[in-house]
Amino acid sequence: MAIVRTTLGDIDPAEIGNIMFHEHILFDIVSDFSLGNRNANIDMHNRWQIDYNSNENPANAHQRDPKIAADEVLYFSADGGSLIVDQSVYGLDRNPTGLAQIASETGVHIVAAAGSYTKPYLPLAYMELDVEKLTNLFIHEINEGIEGTDIRAGLIGEMGCSWPMARCERQALKAAARAALATGAALSVHPGNAFGSCIEILDIVEAEGLDPQRVILCHMDRTYPDGTGIRKLLDRHANVEWDFFGIEQSYYWMGEVDLPTDKKRLSLIRQFVDQGFASQILISQDICTKTRMRRWGGHGYGHILRNVVPLMKKIGFEASLINQLLQENPLRLLTLKENSA
Repeated sequence: MAIVRTTLGDIDPAEIGNIMFHEHILFDIVSDFSLGNRNANIDMHNRWQIDYNSNENPANAHQRDPKIAADEVLYFSADGGSLIVDQSVYGLDRNPTGLAQIASETGVHIVAAAGSYTKPYLPLAYMELDVEKLTNLFIHEINEGIEGTDIRAGLIGEMGCSWPMARCERQALKAAARAALATGAALSVHPGNAFGSCIEILDIVEAEGLDPQRVILCHMDRTYPDGTGIRKLLDRHANVEWDFFGIEQSYYWMGEVDLPTDKKRLSLIRQFVDQGFASQILISQDICTKTRMRRWGGHGYGHILRNVVPLMKKIGFEASLINQLLQENPLRLLTLKENSA
Protein backbone atom coordinates (compact mmCIF):
# COMPACT_ATOMS: atom_id res chain seq x y z
CA MET A 1 0.00 0.00 0.00
CA ALA A 2 1.37 3.44 -0.99
CA ILE A 3 1.48 6.15 1.68
CA VAL A 4 2.63 9.73 2.23
CA ARG A 5 4.32 10.31 5.59
CA THR A 6 3.10 13.52 7.27
CA THR A 7 3.70 15.04 10.67
CA LEU A 8 0.38 13.56 11.85
CA GLY A 9 1.05 10.10 10.45
CA ASP A 10 0.90 8.16 7.21
CA ILE A 11 -1.97 8.96 4.85
CA ASP A 12 -3.37 7.69 1.57
CA PRO A 13 -2.10 9.76 -1.40
CA ALA A 14 -5.69 9.90 -2.64
CA GLU A 15 -6.48 12.27 0.27
CA ILE A 16 -4.08 14.94 -1.04
CA GLY A 17 -4.81 17.82 -3.42
CA ASN A 18 -2.58 20.74 -4.39
CA ILE A 19 0.99 20.57 -3.02
CA MET A 20 3.73 23.11 -2.39
CA PHE A 21 6.81 20.91 -2.45
CA HIS A 22 9.48 23.29 -1.16
CA GLU A 23 8.58 25.73 1.62
CA HIS A 24 9.62 26.70 5.15
CA ILE A 25 6.88 27.16 7.75
CA LEU A 26 8.92 27.35 10.96
CA PHE A 27 12.56 28.25 10.38
CA ASP A 28 15.63 30.23 11.39
CA ILE A 29 18.07 30.95 8.55
CA VAL A 30 19.98 33.69 10.37
CA SER A 31 23.67 32.92 9.95
CA ASP A 32 26.60 33.81 12.22
CA PHE A 33 27.78 36.39 9.69
CA SER A 34 24.44 38.24 9.49
CA LEU A 35 24.60 41.87 10.58
CA GLY A 36 21.77 43.74 12.26
CA ASN A 37 19.13 43.27 14.91
CA ARG A 38 17.21 40.00 14.52
CA ASN A 39 14.44 41.43 16.70
CA ALA A 40 13.92 44.61 14.69
CA ASN A 41 10.35 45.49 13.78
CA ILE A 42 9.13 45.13 10.19
CA ASP A 43 6.46 47.70 9.32
CA MET A 44 4.99 49.51 6.34
CA HIS A 45 7.82 52.06 6.35
CA ASN A 46 10.67 49.56 5.93
CA ARG A 47 8.97 46.43 4.61
CA TRP A 48 9.82 46.97 0.93
CA GLN A 49 13.52 47.57 1.54
CA ILE A 50 13.79 44.61 3.93
CA ASP A 51 12.06 42.39 1.41
CA TYR A 52 14.39 43.59 -1.34
CA ASN A 53 17.42 42.59 0.74
CA SER A 54 15.70 39.32 1.69
CA ASN A 55 17.63 37.07 4.11
CA GLU A 56 20.46 39.56 4.51
CA ASN A 57 18.36 41.18 7.20
CA PRO A 58 18.35 38.88 10.26
CA ALA A 59 14.95 40.21 11.39
CA ASN A 60 13.52 38.84 8.13
CA ALA A 61 15.26 35.46 8.13
CA HIS A 62 13.43 33.69 10.94
CA GLN A 63 9.81 32.89 11.84
CA ARG A 64 9.35 30.65 14.85
CA ASP A 65 5.84 31.54 16.03
CA PRO A 66 3.43 28.60 15.47
CA LYS A 67 0.37 30.88 15.73
CA ILE A 68 1.60 33.16 12.96
CA ALA A 69 2.56 30.12 10.89
CA ALA A 70 -0.88 28.57 11.38
CA ASP A 71 -2.53 31.75 10.08
CA GLU A 72 -0.29 31.65 6.99
CA VAL A 73 -1.14 27.99 6.38
CA LEU A 74 -4.87 28.79 6.68
CA TYR A 75 -4.46 31.38 3.90
CA PHE A 76 -2.88 28.61 1.82
CA SER A 77 -5.84 26.34 2.52
CA ALA A 78 -8.28 29.09 1.50
CA ASP A 79 -6.44 29.36 -1.82
CA GLY A 80 -7.01 25.65 -2.46
CA GLY A 81 -3.86 24.17 -0.91
CA SER A 82 -3.79 20.70 0.59
CA LEU A 83 -0.18 19.87 1.60
CA ILE A 84 3.05 21.76 2.28
CA VAL A 85 6.49 20.17 2.48
CA ASP A 86 8.61 22.01 5.05
CA GLN A 87 12.18 21.43 3.88
CA SER A 88 13.73 22.91 7.04
CA VAL A 89 16.43 20.37 7.84
CA TYR A 90 18.89 20.24 10.76
CA GLY A 91 20.71 23.57 10.95
CA LEU A 92 17.62 25.63 10.13
CA ASP A 93 16.10 25.21 13.60
CA ARG A 94 13.41 22.82 12.39
CA ASN A 95 10.49 22.19 14.73
CA PRO A 96 8.63 18.93 14.06
CA THR A 97 6.39 19.34 17.09
CA GLY A 98 5.39 22.82 15.97
CA LEU A 99 4.68 21.56 12.45
CA ALA A 100 2.45 18.79 13.80
CA GLN A 101 0.58 21.34 15.92
CA ILE A 102 0.00 23.57 12.89
CA ALA A 103 -1.20 20.64 10.79
CA SER A 104 -3.64 19.65 13.52
CA GLU A 105 -5.00 23.18 13.92
CA THR A 106 -5.36 23.98 10.20
CA GLY A 107 -6.26 20.66 8.59
CA VAL A 108 -3.46 21.14 6.05
CA HIS A 109 -1.12 18.18 5.64
CA ILE A 110 2.53 18.98 6.43
CA VAL A 111 5.55 16.83 5.56
CA ALA A 112 8.71 17.32 7.63
CA ALA A 113 12.24 16.71 6.34
CA ALA A 114 15.22 14.60 7.36
CA GLY A 115 18.78 15.75 6.64
CA SER A 116 21.06 18.73 7.21
CA TYR A 117 21.91 22.11 5.68
CA THR A 118 25.16 23.72 4.56
CA LYS A 119 28.37 23.89 6.62
CA PRO A 120 27.92 27.45 8.03
CA TYR A 121 24.74 26.30 9.79
CA LEU A 122 26.14 23.15 11.41
CA PRO A 123 27.95 22.70 14.75
CA LEU A 124 31.43 21.16 14.73
CA ALA A 125 30.29 17.92 16.40
CA TYR A 126 27.76 17.34 13.62
CA MET A 127 30.29 18.07 10.88
CA GLU A 128 32.58 15.39 12.32
CA LEU A 129 30.00 12.57 12.00
CA ASP A 130 31.02 9.93 9.45
CA VAL A 131 28.85 8.66 6.60
CA GLU A 132 27.65 5.60 8.49
CA LYS A 133 26.46 7.60 11.51
CA LEU A 134 24.76 10.17 9.30
CA THR A 135 23.07 7.43 7.29
CA ASN A 136 21.68 5.85 10.45
CA LEU A 137 20.54 9.26 11.69
CA PHE A 138 18.66 10.07 8.49
CA ILE A 139 17.06 6.62 8.40
CA HIS A 140 15.95 7.11 12.02
CA GLU A 141 14.38 10.45 11.13
CA ILE A 142 12.32 8.77 8.40
CA ASN A 143 11.42 5.54 10.17
CA GLU A 144 11.33 6.49 13.88
CA GLY A 145 11.22 10.23 14.48
CA ILE A 146 13.04 13.56 14.35
CA GLU A 147 15.19 14.85 17.24
CA GLY A 148 13.69 12.82 20.06
CA THR A 149 10.07 12.98 18.85
CA ASP A 150 7.92 10.32 17.22
CA ILE A 151 7.17 12.69 14.33
CA ARG A 152 8.63 11.12 11.23
CA ALA A 153 10.02 12.83 8.13
CA GLY A 154 8.52 12.11 4.72
CA LEU A 155 11.38 13.48 2.60
CA ILE A 156 15.16 13.77 2.86
CA GLY A 157 16.36 17.33 2.30
CA GLU A 158 16.85 19.99 1.22
CA MET A 159 20.36 18.64 1.73
CA GLY A 160 22.66 21.64 1.83
CA CYS A 161 25.54 21.76 -0.66
CA SER A 162 27.91 24.67 -1.20
CA TRP A 163 30.31 25.41 -4.06
CA PRO A 164 32.88 24.07 -3.76
CA MET A 165 31.26 21.38 -1.65
CA ALA A 166 32.56 21.13 1.90
CA ARG A 167 33.72 17.73 3.13
CA CYS A 168 30.93 17.51 5.72
CA GLU A 169 28.35 18.34 3.04
CA ARG A 170 29.71 15.61 0.78
CA GLN A 171 29.57 13.12 3.64
CA ALA A 172 26.00 14.10 4.43
CA LEU A 173 24.96 13.88 0.77
CA LYS A 174 26.36 10.36 0.50
CA ALA A 175 24.52 9.42 3.69
CA ALA A 176 21.31 10.95 2.38
CA ALA A 177 21.52 8.89 -0.80
CA ARG A 178 22.02 5.70 1.25
CA ALA A 179 19.12 6.63 3.52
CA ALA A 180 16.91 7.26 0.51
CA LEU A 181 17.72 3.79 -0.77
CA ALA A 182 17.00 2.24 2.62
CA THR A 183 13.69 4.01 3.27
CA GLY A 184 12.22 4.73 -0.14
CA ALA A 185 12.11 8.46 0.62
CA ALA A 186 13.00 10.89 -2.15
CA LEU A 187 16.08 13.12 -1.87
CA SER A 188 15.87 16.90 -2.31
CA VAL A 189 19.14 18.81 -2.72
CA HIS A 190 20.02 22.49 -2.37
CA PRO A 191 22.89 22.88 -4.88
CA GLY A 192 25.76 25.28 -4.66
CA ASN A 193 25.27 28.43 -6.68
CA ALA A 194 27.46 27.35 -9.59
CA PHE A 195 26.89 25.81 -12.99
CA GLY A 196 28.64 22.52 -12.19
CA SER A 197 27.08 21.92 -8.78
CA CYS A 198 24.07 19.84 -9.88
CA ILE A 199 26.21 17.57 -12.07
CA GLU A 200 28.54 16.91 -9.15
CA ILE A 201 25.56 16.13 -6.91
CA LEU A 202 24.16 13.62 -9.39
CA ASP A 203 27.58 11.98 -9.76
CA ILE A 204 27.81 11.51 -5.98
CA VAL A 205 24.31 10.12 -5.40
CA GLU A 206 24.45 7.84 -8.43
CA ALA A 207 27.76 6.44 -7.18
CA GLU A 208 25.85 5.47 -4.01
CA GLY A 209 23.32 3.59 -6.13
CA LEU A 210 20.39 6.05 -5.94
CA ASP A 211 18.23 6.39 -9.05
CA PRO A 212 18.14 10.08 -10.16
CA GLN A 213 14.40 9.65 -10.64
CA ARG A 214 14.18 9.91 -6.82
CA VAL A 215 16.34 13.06 -6.71
CA ILE A 216 15.05 16.65 -6.79
CA LEU A 217 17.50 19.41 -7.69
CA CYS A 218 16.25 22.69 -6.23
CA HIS A 219 16.63 26.33 -7.26
CA MET A 220 16.76 26.14 -11.06
CA ASP A 221 15.77 29.83 -10.94
CA ARG A 222 19.18 30.95 -9.65
CA THR A 223 21.49 28.13 -10.77
CA TYR A 224 20.32 28.09 -14.41
CA PRO A 225 18.27 31.30 -14.70
CA ASP A 226 18.02 31.24 -18.51
CA GLY A 227 17.55 27.46 -18.66
CA THR A 228 20.98 26.64 -20.05
CA GLY A 229 22.28 23.44 -18.46
CA ILE A 230 18.95 22.06 -17.27
CA ARG A 231 18.54 19.67 -20.21
CA LYS A 232 21.63 17.72 -19.06
CA LEU A 233 20.00 17.13 -15.67
CA LEU A 234 16.73 16.03 -17.24
CA ASP A 235 18.55 13.66 -19.59
CA ARG A 236 19.96 11.96 -16.48
CA HIS A 237 16.35 11.47 -15.28
CA ALA A 238 16.64 13.86 -12.32
CA ASN A 239 13.75 16.06 -11.24
CA VAL A 240 14.27 19.82 -11.46
CA GLU A 241 12.51 22.45 -9.37
CA TRP A 242 11.70 26.09 -10.00
CA ASP A 243 10.99 27.19 -6.44
CA PHE A 244 11.44 30.97 -6.40
CA PHE A 245 7.95 31.75 -7.69
CA GLY A 246 6.91 35.13 -6.31
CA ILE A 247 10.44 36.57 -6.36
CA GLU A 248 10.54 39.14 -9.16
CA GLN A 249 13.37 41.60 -8.56
CA SER A 250 16.84 42.47 -9.78
CA TYR A 251 18.72 41.93 -6.53
CA TYR A 252 19.61 38.43 -5.33
CA TRP A 253 21.14 38.25 -1.89
CA MET A 254 23.28 35.14 -2.63
CA GLY A 255 25.11 36.34 -5.73
CA GLU A 256 24.96 38.13 -9.07
CA VAL A 257 22.08 36.40 -10.85
CA ASP A 258 19.46 37.73 -13.26
CA LEU A 259 16.51 35.94 -11.69
CA PRO A 260 13.60 35.16 -14.02
CA THR A 261 10.09 36.52 -13.50
CA ASP A 262 7.20 34.14 -12.89
CA LYS A 263 6.21 34.40 -16.54
CA LYS A 264 9.75 33.60 -17.65
CA ARG A 265 9.79 30.60 -15.28
CA LEU A 266 6.63 29.35 -16.96
CA SER A 267 8.17 29.92 -20.39
CA LEU A 268 11.18 27.77 -19.46
CA ILE A 269 8.94 25.08 -18.00
CA ARG A 270 6.85 25.06 -21.18
CA GLN A 271 10.05 24.62 -23.19
CA PHE A 272 11.06 21.50 -21.26
CA VAL A 273 7.51 20.15 -21.21
CA ASP A 274 7.47 20.36 -25.01
CA GLN A 275 10.74 18.39 -25.04
CA GLY A 276 9.02 15.56 -23.16
CA PHE A 277 10.08 16.22 -19.54
CA ALA A 278 6.77 17.21 -17.94
CA SER A 279 6.97 14.41 -15.35
CA GLN A 280 10.33 15.67 -14.03
CA ILE A 281 9.34 19.25 -13.15
CA LEU A 282 8.35 20.68 -9.76
CA ILE A 283 7.31 24.19 -8.73
CA SER A 284 7.15 25.97 -5.38
CA GLN A 285 7.98 29.27 -3.66
CA ASP A 286 10.69 28.46 -1.04
CA ILE A 287 9.33 31.01 1.43
CA CYS A 288 11.99 31.62 4.07
CA THR A 289 11.49 35.27 4.99
CA LYS A 290 8.76 37.10 6.87
CA THR A 291 8.19 39.65 4.12
CA ARG A 292 6.99 36.97 1.73
CA MET A 293 4.22 36.05 4.19
CA ARG A 294 0.75 37.60 4.19
CA ARG A 295 1.15 39.02 7.72
CA TRP A 296 4.01 41.23 6.51
CA GLY A 297 2.45 42.19 3.17
CA GLY A 298 3.85 39.29 1.12
CA HIS A 299 2.26 36.85 -1.30
CA GLY A 300 2.08 33.86 1.05
CA TYR A 301 2.14 30.11 0.43
CA GLY A 302 -0.89 30.34 -1.88
CA HIS A 303 0.75 32.62 -4.47
CA ILE A 304 1.10 29.90 -7.10
CA LEU A 305 -2.49 28.75 -6.63
CA ARG A 306 -3.92 32.28 -6.49
CA ASN A 307 -1.81 34.09 -9.08
CA VAL A 308 0.37 31.75 -11.12
CA VAL A 309 -2.32 29.22 -12.07
CA PRO A 310 -4.42 31.94 -13.77
CA LEU A 311 -1.24 33.03 -15.58
CA MET A 312 -0.64 29.43 -16.65
CA LYS A 313 -4.13 29.26 -18.11
CA LYS A 314 -3.71 32.62 -19.84
CA ILE A 315 -0.57 31.49 -21.67
CA GLY A 316 -1.97 28.12 -22.67
CA PHE A 317 -1.01 25.57 -20.00
CA GLU A 318 -3.42 22.66 -20.28
CA ALA A 319 -5.45 21.67 -17.21
CA SER A 320 -3.72 18.29 -17.23
CA LEU A 321 -0.28 19.94 -17.13
CA ILE A 322 -1.28 22.22 -14.26
CA ASN A 323 -2.53 19.21 -12.33
CA GLN A 324 0.70 17.37 -13.07
CA LEU A 325 2.80 20.22 -11.66
CA LEU A 326 0.67 20.79 -8.56
CA GLN A 327 -0.31 17.22 -7.70
CA GLU A 328 0.97 14.30 -9.77
CA ASN A 329 4.69 15.05 -9.82
CA PRO A 330 5.09 16.04 -6.15
CA LEU A 331 2.83 13.20 -5.03
CA ARG A 332 4.93 10.63 -6.90
CA LEU A 333 8.03 11.81 -5.07
CA LEU A 334 6.34 11.93 -1.66
CA THR A 335 4.88 8.44 -1.95
CA LEU A 336 6.52 5.71 0.13
CA LYS A 337 5.73 2.01 0.39
CA GLU A 338 4.12 0.86 3.62
CA ASN A 339 6.93 -1.61 4.30
CA SER A 340 9.69 1.00 3.89
CA ALA A 341 10.27 0.93 7.67
